[in-house]
Amino acid sequence: MQKKVIEVRGLKKSFGDLDVLKGVDLDLYDGENLVVLGKSGSGKSVLIKIMVGLLTQDEGTLKVLGHEVSEMGSKALNQLRLRIGFSFQASALYDSMTVRENLEFPLVRNVKGIGKAEKDKLVESVLESVGLIQTINQMPSELSGGQRKRIGIARTLILKPAIMLYDEPTAGLDPITCMDINKLINQVNEEYKTSSIIITHDLTCAKVTGDRMAMLIDGVFSAEGEFEEVFKYSEDPSVKSFYDYNFIQ
Repeated sequence: MQKKVIEVRGLKKSFGDLDVLKGVDLDLYDGENLVVLGKSGSGKSVLIKIMVGLLTQDEGTLKVLGHEVSEMGSKALNQLRLRIGFSFQASALYDSMTVRENLEFPLVRNVKGIGKAEKDKLVESVLESVGLIQTINQMPSELSGGQRKRIGIARTLILKPAIMLYDEPTAGLDPITCMDINKLINQVNEEYKTSSIIITHDLTCAKVTGDRMAMLIDGVFSAEGEFEEVFKYSEDPSVKSFYDYNFIQ
């Protein structure tokens, strides 16, 4: 039986009178790329913020790598977060640091007693993985949007996480760069043996990267399965309208 690395049951979250998550169930399996689809404001980002303890659910349970996140103390939660890579929509690089310094930052902060030679090796290794070793001494301002996205992913990978969370990885990128990022997500999954949740409303990204889809509509998962299962066989009109809006050639 395949191991579950994230297990969500009956999760609810409201902000005032706005019910964002209305009792969602979701599993992420070891080694899987799971795409969570939904329109802006559907609760996708709220869900992954609960997964890393940035928000707390109102009801339900959420286990990550066997731990109930809402019951963890700050020290244990910080340790868990080291095992989860979070690729932010806006890359979240430090503008005042070079690429090398951006990548060294999580090592200096989280790995005690690490020497210069080991740091250099890890930095160069992740830059090779994302195909950007030539940018090592550049500033973020000198990079394209796609390059910044790749460096953001590299910085996440440097701590060798078990789980990757991608928040709208192709947002704001041109179609060719989007395809490069999609290929990189698959490459990371294969090379680093990660389990990933990819939050997106980009159906091309979903089709290329996802082993399985889960469609979040009005606070619940209304369809789940492989791409063809979700979009060919679902009778939910909201799923069809989402597909039509995203039209794939």
